[in-house]
Amino acid sequence: MSIAELAERVHERVGAGRHVLGIVGPPGAGKSTLAERLRDQLNETGNVAVVAPMDGFHRSNAELDAMGARGRKGEPDTFDADGYVEALRQVRGRERVEWPTFSRVIDEPVPGGVVIDGEPIVITEGNYLLLDEGPWKDVRGLLDEAWFVDVPDEILMPRLLERFLAGGRSREEAEVKIAESDLRNAALVRATRDRADLVL
Repeated sequence: MSIAELAERVHERVGAGRHVLGIVGPPGAGKSTLAERLRDQLNETGNVAVVAPMDGFHRSNAELDAMGARGRKGEPDTFDADGYVEALRQVRGRERVEWPTFSRVIDEPVPGGVVIDGEPIVITEGNYLLLDEGPWKDVRGLLDEAWFVDVPDEILMPRLLERFLAGGRSREEAEVKIAESDLRNAALVRATRDRADLVL
């Protein structure tokens, strides 16, 4: 489906309240790019939309160090899932929300990176929106619709490698992270795709 067709799908489903769309997929699938292009397309047609990324709820590196989990960054328990669910509840309640984003430059969350105020459409994207365990299990009920972006591992791997190299990791470090963490996360995320309304 084209971006214009996807935007039309969202437009058709927007009601009187705030519409919350979740875009889900494995690491490197292109969720952020799709969310941003969809937001831009919706805004061009007069439907005011904002992107609220799950990545803003990464735990800080200091927290991860204290947990002994820095090497597993990106796995479900390395996010503040409770904080993410609470922020989504505030979004659903049409509250003004200062939503955190994530900087790949400093490898840390950035508080209040996005301010959600009167926008009728909120697009949230991340890996674990359809995960049915722990605090994550409450996310699906807070979404009006969920789309799953699936990409095979042979496409994900070079994308992830490029991302990690750009972030300052050595090739060896990047390859270990991909093999031991990201591809395992991708398998976990793919197991949730049946809970999506649309698979792209």
